[in-house]
Amino acid sequence: MSNVIENICILGATGSIGTNTLDVIKRHPDKYQVFALTAHRNLEQLKLQCIEFQPRYAVLPDAELAQELESFIQYKGLQVEVLHGVHSLDFVASHDEVDTVMAAIVGAAGLLPTLAAAQAGKRVLLANKEALVMSGAIFMDAVNKHGATLLPIDSEHNAIFQCLPEHFVEQGIENCGIHNIVLTGSGGPFLKKDLADFAAITPDEACAHPNWDMGRKISVDSATMMNKGLELIEACWLFDVKPEQIEVVLHPQSIIHSMVRYNDGSVLAQMGNPDMRTPIAHALAFPERISAGVAPLDFMEISKLTFDRPSKERYPCLALASEAMKQGGNSPARLNAANEVAVQSFLDEKIGFTQIAEVIQHTLTSTEYAEALTLDSVLSADKEARRSAQDFVAQLTNHSS
Repeated sequence: MSNVIENICILGATGSIGTNTLDVIKRHPDKYQVFALTAHRNLEQLKLQCIEFQPRYAVLPDAELAQELESFIQYKGLQVEVLHGVHSLDFVASHDEVDTVMAAIVGAAGLLPTLAAAQAGKRVLLANKEALVMSGAIFMDAVNKHGATLLPIDSEHNAIFQCLPEHFVEQGIENCGIHNIVLTGSGGPFLKKDLADFAAITPDEACAHPNWDMGRKISVDSATMMNKGLELIEACWLFDVKPEQIEVVLHPQSIIHSMVRYNDGSVLAQMGNPDMRTPIAHALAFPERISAGVAPLDFMEISKLTFDRPSKERYPCLALASEAMKQGGNSPARLNAANEVAVQSFLDEKIGFTQIAEVIQHTLTSTEYAEALTLDSVLSADKEARRSAQDFVAQLTNHSS
């Protein structure tokens, strides 16, 4: 066991993954110290984190917010250097003194700094789906070329990782006696809701997840099961499998986080209470195990574990994601861009809940397929898809007004 204290950079420190990561870190001051914290606009939370963890760097995208933070840092007498701008995210993610990067920025904004960490050969704890969804081949190539270590943080992917044999990376999943991967999902808050009532669903209803405490964007993705669709795409890249080798199963209790079926009939499942500190602690300490502050699973309190198949009628976004991965190229990037626009438009009450899938479908059919060979081509596809999605949202808004 190493006595060296690891320097951790947290991209997206004020979100749910970031705050849970800090909770685990502070339980182990002998193992980890915070080197850099980044945030989007939650300045007050970042101020408190700077006081408690005193990182070397704190990063904000906006110069005005950064100036306010710097004044606060000086007033408190803290030794924290404040940076701003996208380039500063890349700087802290790839810094020579950083050992591990928690990539927890939500959305496409997390792609470039996460890629910078991979290109710097860091130990990357991946909570940002978009890095793989948008640029899977490019990102995995950077990981392999620069000797980075990639560990999944999503509870489902972390569960799969724990259920796979150690040598699966070298041998490939098909040579490890594996039949398929079972990706579980809760089904979100509308698992039993009458389909006829979906059009009237409000943002607050969509954000009320029954099991997990997440940000609003991810909560909506869970309600539409686009979150599971993005996870399917991510799993294909992480574990080098095809969409046909992944089965999505509804599991409302969120106790079994995912499973791996083997050819001999065995099924290995990773179980635990729905708490993101478990996969975070697993990845932080891998291959060791440390306390995460999570209560042990009490089997006597579990009344039952149930499973079902997701229907296309209830979850059209899941089907759209699966189809985009089968198409390959820039289709997943266009899907992700359209979804981000659609979800934000829904949260802003410009479109209805059922129109999220309509916006994505329209964008995929109205923008051009191309191979995703370079980062520029991926970012170009992302930009084009956003513009198309925004135009369609404007049409829907004008039509309804």
